[in-house]
Amino acid sequence: MTAATDFRRAKPAHMSDEEWATRVDLAAFYRLVAHFGMDDLIYNHISARVPGPEEHFLLNPFGLLYEEVTASNLVKVDLDGTIVEDTPYRINPAGFVIHSCVHRERHDLLCVAHTHTTAGVGVSAQDGGLLPISQTGLLYKDLIGYHDYEGLALNLEEQKRLLADLGTDKQLLILRNHGLLACGRTIPEAFIMLFYLEQACRIQVAAQAGGKLVLPPQSVQDLAHKQAMGGFGAGLGEMEFTALKRRLDRMGADYAT
Repeated sequence: MTAATDFRRAKPAHMSDEEWATRVDLAAFYRLVAHFGMDDLIYNHISARVPGPEEHFLLNPFGLLYEEVTASNLVKVDLDGTIVEDTPYRINPAGFVIHSCVHRERHDLLCVAHTHTTAGVGVSAQDGGLLPISQTGLLYKDLIGYHDYEGLALNLEEQKRLLADLGTDKQLLILRNHGLLACGRTIPEAFIMLFYLEQACRIQVAAQAGGKLVLPPQSVQDLAHKQAMGGFGAGLGEMEFTALKRRLDRMGADYAT
């Protein structure tokens, strides 16, 4: 096994331990999205609420590739999209429109991720959406909603419709003709939900090329979802995310700087 290279740096003196830990995990999320081929040049976004009483969240600096995002260069903004700390970077307005409304209204959700993958957009353009044809596609089936396409996400009026489609009980949205949105109560939870929603879309596109599809009985579909939400004795996604951060460390990724 290749030894891990430690690129971590000490927490800035002015920053709380909780914020720095959030920054490190969020930067790791960006690197993992790039690693698994779910990024889209400098576009898309993953955000996380900053711990504390302020209504602040973190976004990627607009213009950087996901492989360039680090804990220290993430940009802190308020719910109005105003950058609240000194930084040479700016943010993508579409990131603010989509993410700020979720952080404003769904306080149970810490992290929000949005992608434009080939498989995700492909399934989003299908009339039936995500089909219950694989174990992977059943994991979070009751947490998935749909939101119709309204053009580039630059219109603040779209926020109320996006929130209506997310509701109070969904954590995943398939954005029609657009892509995927995954939200988590923790950063690892948002990651694992996005990862397996993406995998389910890839499986579906592959299966549709092979002939007639077989669907499990509804009772089995419900059972698979119930079993998946247990988290195997840990918080949902915690073990997987911790293991993948070790992979990043072995690769020499400098996300924690």
